[in-house]
Amino acid sequence: MDHSFLLMLSNLLHLQNSLDPTTSFLSSTLSSSTTTTTSSAASPTSTSSSASPSPTSLLSSSSAAPLLFFTIASVLSFLASSRPKPKSQTAASSLNPKKTPSPQNPNSDFSVSAFRALSTETIWSLEAPIRDAQWRSLYGLSYPVFTTVVEKLKPHIALSNLSLPSDYAVAMVLSRLSHGFSAKTLAARYSLEPYLISKITNMVTRLLATKLYAEFIKIPVSRRRLIETTQAFDELTSLPNMCGAIDGSHIKLHNLPSDPNLASHYKCRYGFPSVQLQVVADHKKIFWDVCVKAPGATDEAAHFRDSLLYNRLTSGDIVWEKVINVRGHNVRPYVVGDWCYPLLPFVLTPFSPNGMGTPAQNLFDGMLMKGRSVVVDAIGLLKGRWKILQDLNVGLNHAPQTIVACCVLHNLCQIAREPEPELWKEPDETGVSPRVLDAEKSFYYHGESLRQALADDLHQRLSTR
Repeated sequence: MDHSFLLMLSNLLHLQNSLDPTTSFLSSTLSSSTTTTTSSAASPTSTSSSASPSPTSLLSSSSAAPLLFFTIASVLSFLASSRPKPKSQTAASSLNPKKTPSPQNPNSDFSVSAFRALSTETIWSLEAPIRDAQWRSLYGLSYPVFTTVVEKLKPHIALSNLSLPSDYAVAMVLSRLSHGFSAKTLAARYSLEPYLISKITNMVTRLLATKLYAEFIKIPVSRRRLIETTQAFDELTSLPNMCGAIDGSHIKLHNLPSDPNLASHYKCRYGFPSVQLQVVADHKKIFWDVCVKAPGATDEAAHFRDSLLYNRLTSGDIVWEKVINVRGHNVRPYVVGDWCYPLLPFVLTPFSPNGMGTPAQNLFDGMLMKGRSVVVDAIGLLKGRWKILQDLNVGLNHAPQTIVACCVLHNLCQIAREPEPELWKEPDETGVSPRVLDAEKSFYYHGESLRQALADDLHQRLSTR
């Protein structure tokens, strides 16, 4: 009972005693308690008539004090019971409802209950643009794309017996990838242990890199997609049969490997530890090949020659069903790269990095670099959208799958035409032209003749317009 109400009752009792001491409720109660205790020991069957004052005796008293006392007490009791609780108590009870405890802090803005309220209640009360803008700010992509990712990963996550809901786990990992949070920072936010954050991150990125790679990262071998891609590059560069642009990027590692001998292999030419990412992008800035196999000290040409794409191209495993004739040369679809890559029939590079060629060669170089700009922008979007790639704070063993997972998510966003974030600016290229390997000499000479034929044809076509 409320302390102030007890105090008022006590004061009323003292007031009643002073008004009518002959019928004191307090003294009668105390005396009857003593009498009852004594008499019960002497005679168990006896009943004390003075154990407590009866309502009749009180009402028949010569004084109006008892009636006044009970009237006032009844009114005060009603007021006390009907008085609203203080706001502090109401807020405390609403924050701590009686329910089954969960591993997350129920007061956290990132608990399972808070996420469920956002995803199942609040989300449908918002208009689509506002809803998706809010979702992008939290998880790097719109709500429809998020649900697509969850639905595709849910069956695989279910097999892991994870104690958290699938959509909650995916949201947690996307939050880390899009904002670049460390496991320790995310653990404090989600009220989980850092090791559990790392475990969930590794599981989700592994699933993205393995289960969804083949669906969203595909070489354009189908005739419909190949024609669409080559026509788009032709409109951009006036170079026929271009089907992609290749480039590399150094993904900065947050920490160097502990082994000093191993650490030297990861320090790139820009002065920071990294691993190499190699991608090929089409005109929509969608990656159709991704490779992460080399430490930062490896040059682009060596990384390319060690990739599965290089082996498939040189072995003829990839069949391009589109061949054009340019000045007597059969030109199959090709990708373009900068001077850090070897010149091959299927990888064309500039004549000169400093514009020292003929007018036809310089014109070709300018158009080639214009086509190559799509992959530069794609990498800028990748790192701008998934900020963890700006300073990769995962274990070295999990770095490749994390990078590939971000590439898969990048393609999902590009296919869904998600708004493009501000581009991450890559360091200026400082590589050198690779030497020609003996095993590549025939490829090199073939590529050299194709490049010259394309340059002469381009110069003639544009000069006559």
